[in-house]
Amino acid sequence: MSYKAPLKDMLFDIKHLANIDQVAQMPGFEEAGFDTAEAVLEECAKFNEGVLSPLNWEGDKNPSSWKDGVVTTTPGFKEAFRQYVEGGWQGLQHPADFGGQGLPKTIGAACGEMLNSANMSFALCPLLSDGAIEALLTAGSDAL
Repeated sequence: MSYKAPLKDMLFDIKHLANIDQVAQMPGFEEAGFDTAEAVLEECAKFNEGVLSPLNWEGDKNPSSWKDGVVTTTPGFKEAFRQYVEGGWQGLQHPADFGGQGLPKTIGAACGEMLNSANMSFALCPLLSDGAIEALLTAGSDAL
């Protein structure tokens, strides 16, 4: 079973329900209007459909494991995670001051939905990083 991102629906929601062009009027989000959202979601769909979705069944057959102090990942996950990082997907909605892309969470949420739908097992990998980033941003000291 393959995954096909519901881009038409997501873009309708971002434009008409979330009013992304109004979000783009907020300081710091001036470059994050509908055209940006559309471009990001289209690329995100390509990554999830072409890279992560094909690994979904592999993850079910060969899940990551821990044995004798060694982690063995699902075949293909290491390369997929490298592509995920190189594509900047982890930092999509995080501040540019810290290496993120600084896009609105509206765009990040749509990309997160694709990630979870294409391959939930893989999606768990960056999930904890997002939580740590949010914790540091909201409660971390300057030293951290």
